[in-house]
Amino acid sequence: MSVQEEVNHKNIAFVTSTTKITGRTLLKLAKAYLNHQKNKQVNKQIPQGKQSVKNLAKQGQGMTSLDLNDADIKKFDRIMKKYGIDYAVMTDKKTSPPTHTLFFKAKDADATTKAFTEFTVQATKKITRPSVLVELKKCAEIVKATVMDKVKNRAKEQIR
Repeated sequence: MSVQEEVNHKNIAFVTSTTKITGRTLLKLAKAYLNHQKNKQVNKQIPQGKQSVKNLAKQGQGMTSLDLNDADIKKFDRIMKKYGIDYAVMTDKKTSPPTHTLFFKAKDADATTKAFTEFTVQATKKITRPSVLVELKKCAEIVKATVMDKVKNRAKEQIR
């Protein structure tokens, strides 16, 4: 056998072995991908907190609704997160003012009642406390009156 034939046989052997390695590697990758997809479906996350009515209904745990009139949804959202309640808000813009319907899981009824009472307590506190703008206007009038008195006194002193 010549040197050239020996080199050709070694090249062919090398190419064949690398092809086998590549095939094995591809097979391992395919198995790993299928295993990942299977685990992904098993560990599928259930949405929590605020979500759409459709997603809430998909969870199949029953839903209860509550009508809200003129509610500050952002504050209500904070309270619902605090209690870990899954809910959805649907706004009916056809009415004046817009009404909000709150949907939540039936099993969260007690927690929702507690959250709603906390929300109403906060809302009543907000109504009873004085407005900052009103207080600011009162202070501005007092300052303006004292400044005007100083200006009048200076004018009298300059005349004398």
